[in-house]
Order: sequence, then C-alpha cells, then structure tokens
Amino acid sequence: MNSNHLLLEEPIRMASILEPSKPTFFPAMTKIVGTLGPKSRSVEIISDCLNAGMSVARFDFSWGDTEYHQETLENMKAAVKSTKKLCSVMLDTLGPELHVVNKAEHPISLQADTSVVLTPDQEKEATSNLLPISFSGLSKAVKNGDTIFIGQYLFTGSETTSVLLEVTEVNGDDVVCLIKNSATLSGSLYTLHVSQIRIDLPTLTDKDKEVISTWGARNNIDFLSLSWTRHAEDVRHAREFISKLGDLHQTQIFAKIENIEGLIHFDEILREADGIIISRGNLGIDLPPEKVFLFQKAAVYKCNMAGKPAVVTRVVDSMTDNLRPTRAEATDVANAVLDGSDAILLGAETLRGLYPVETISIVGKICAEAEKVFNQDMYFKKTVKYVGEPMTHLESIASSAVRAAIKVKASVIICFTSSGRAARLIAKYRPTMPVLSVVIPRLKTNQLRWTFTGAFEARQSLIIRGLFPTLADPRHPAESTNATNESILKVTLDHGKATGVIKSHDRVVVCQKVGDASVVKIIELED
Repeated sequence: MNSNHLLLEEPIRMASILEPSKPTFFPAMTKIVGTLGPKSRSVEIISDCLNAGMSVARFDFSWGDTEYHQETLENMKAAVKSTKKLCSVMLDTLGPELHVVNKAEHPISLQADTSVVLTPDQEKEATSNLLPISFSGLSKAVKNGDTIFIGQYLFTGSETTSVLLEVTEVNGDDVVCLIKNSATLSGSLYTLHVSQIRIDLPTLTDKDKEVISTWGARNNIDFLSLSWTRHAEDVRHAREFISKLGDLHQTQIFAKIENIEGLIHFDEILREADGIIISRGNLGIDLPPEKVFLFQKAAVYKCNMAGKPAVVTRVVDSMTDNLRPTRAEATDVANAVLDGSDAILLGAETLRGLYPVETISIVGKICAEAEKVFNQDMYFKKTVKYVGEPMTHLESIASSAVRAAIKVKASVIICFTSSGRAARLIAKYRPTMPVLSVVIPRLKTNQLRWTFTGAFEARQSLIIRGLFPTLADPRHPAESTNATNESILKVTLDHGKATGVIKSHDRVVVCQKVGDASVVKIIELED
C-alpha cells in the first residue's frame, strides 16, 4: 500500500497517472455512508453495496414509516450475513425541516416572474399559485426580500426541479412570493428552506423522539444523525434523551450542520458531538457559493484535530440519473479526501438513484486515488504540533505507533482495544496503511444475565477513515493474560494473510496493553 504513495508536491511522471490501481482488500481508507431506500433496499442490492465499499447504512426518517425502514433493515442484516461484511446503522432525524405538501401528488408548474402564495392551511390543494406548507409560523419569521428555496427531497441545484422564491408580501398567515425561475415540482413532498432565517422549532421533534424510542431502541442504532443542529444544547438534549433508552446510551451522536446558525456555534457543537456531518445541500443555500469550500475545509480541519469523524455530503448528485459523475464532482470527492474527511455520505444517489452500486464503487475508487497523494507527513506534523506537549499517555502511544509504522513501511497497524479509543487515536494520525482494530469484548452483568460489550465499538469504527474492525473471540475477554493476547494476535495475522492485507516478510506494528503498560512492537513475518 505504501509503495503506491505519491506526493503532488513532488515531480510526478504524467504517464504514471494512467497506470491501473492495484486491487486491495479494502476499496478505500475513506468510508462510504449509503442511504437505503426504494432503489437500494433488496438483499441483493445491499449485498452489492457492501461489496462495493459501503460500511454505514443510513435510514432517513424525513420520509417513510418505521415498518418500511424495518423491512429494509432486515434485508441489510441478511446482506451482512451473506457478504460477511460489517455494516453500522445510522438513524437520520427529520428535525425542524419544512415541507410543501402536495396531497394530490400531481406535478406543479411554477412560472418565472409570477406570484405564488405559501399558506399553512394544509387542507388546501397545491396549485401553481398556492402551496400549502407544514409550518404555521413562516409569516412571523420572514420579511420582504427574504429568499426561499423549494425542491424535492434534497436540493439538486437543477433549475428544473427546484425553485427560488423572493418574499414580496406577508398577508396574515400567508406569505406571497415572486417566482425567480421556472420549475416543475413532482411528487408529494418537497423540502422548503428559508435562507439565513431561524425557524422556531425544536431540533429533536416529537416525531423524532417517537422514532428513536421505538425503531431506534429496538434496533440498537450505532449513530444518531441530528439534523439541523444549531447549538451545543441540541446535542446535550438528544444525549440526555437517548441515555434513558436501554443500550442507546452507547449510540454516538453526529451533529448535522445545515445552516449559518450551526456554523456560528460550530466549536461548541464539536465539543459535545461524537462526529460532524457537513450537510452541504442546505449549507450551499444558506452560505454564499464562494464560502462553502472555506467552511468545509475549516470544519474538517477542526474535526481532524479533535479526533472526531468528519462526514461530507452531496458530492455526486448527477449520479442519481447518470452512470458517471461530472468532472467537478469527481474532483470534489478527491478534494474532500485531501481535506481530511473520514467519510462520504451518499443521499439521493443511493436512495432513489438509478445506479446505487456503481455510485459507491466510483466514489470509492476516487477516494482511493486521492489517498495515494494525501500528504501524510505534513498532516502528522500538523497534528502533533496542535496536540502540543506534554501529550497524554494514550496520545503518545498512538502517534508513536503511526510514526513507527511509516518508518518501517509496515503493511498494517494492529490495535487491541476494548473501548475503541486507542484505535480511534491511531486513526486520527492518518497512517498510510490500514489500522486493524481488534475489539476485545468485556463481560458485564445486570445480576440477571451476562452480556458482552464490543459490538457497538466495532461497528462505530466503520465511519472512521483507515479503521477496519474485527471482533475478537469472546472467550478472550479484555482482562486476559499475555498468552491469550498472543493467541488473538495469531488469529488476526492469519486473517490478514487470508484476506491478502498481510503477506510473508511484511512488517506489522502492534499496539496492545501488557499488564498496566501500553506497548508498541514491530513484527516481521516469516514465510
């Protein structure tokens, strides 16, 4: 894996760019989150998605009922079993999202330079001149000159499927707008977004709480994607709510930053959240176009330095209907990787797109190519400098393991962990080789039954760049002896050889606890 590593800052023989990439067991170090829906919910398609590189399945509760999503989840479990590939589950909340309601579901044509009225009366029929909306407080939130966007599911940017409105008059509860571009809205539900205006609705709605406490708790979700996170208090409130729902106290909360309010409070939100989703669809509307890239780079950098996963959305919208991304999209994916993103989130591209498997495959290939030219040396120095001295004991061990692995050109780093923290810290330093996280289970009891921990920790590392988990045999608990650690190491090395990640004469760096001490050791494999 290291032999292919290039640096864009150094001279590259241009013809070498065309050389085919060598196939590897892991499609890419960068993870892919796929949204499952109408075009990607059968066992066969989900199996193909997993084989193509998807490691996190996102269930978007802004549409569909719990029965529909449960059926999809059961299909995902069957696909995991047949492919023998781990996949974690992300529940995406609706949040304070506004919708235009079209009960008749007939296409609505909106003509530029004409007027349309937005009304909270949802009993009225949607027409070219009248659009019922799901929020009664819009007239109190907007003023003349404000901008409103309407589009299906998520904004594609296409002027034929999304429309830009300008508020011209507020008339009681109704809002009169001038249509800025012609468009046809088709389907039953379209998202409505008011640019740079605070919507006075809770981040975690009653509907969200019901879904989390029923579907989420029943299925022990790994991640909660908190839509429209605007303050650190939103994350604290969500954590307090899920902490009372059985095993969901282990669920990680990813704050979804979707507007300027979330941007302004980003630092406090990052401190509270377990990870960040940079939701560029809505951000791209709230922010001036020339500022979107700046926020992305700054946000990803802050996540990297905090050692928390950064997920970027809306990268290959055109692949919803096309087999190839645009040039700009392909470059955008690569730049997200070079910025330091942990994962790429695919929404409409896999949910209702025509080519979900091909999209995951192509995004994975672009990520793998970008990773080859990621300047790890510069990133490592920058991270060490940011952490400063004195380092914590665990941070020192993690950075030393990465430094040693790069110096000896190790093929993998193997990390023994029970909480997952040590493995995450190693991944924070972005080693150029995969980190095999061996999650050693802990035995616990509630006086009525025995249970093992470890499954949550393993699945939650599936969103972290370069981290690939495997569950150790539960007969080797975390409080094991040195002899059993060596036994687990042998099993891990054998697994690595069988999958082609490790070969004869490779060097492997191992990070493990021996008694009370943390040890980094280098192993050279024999035939």
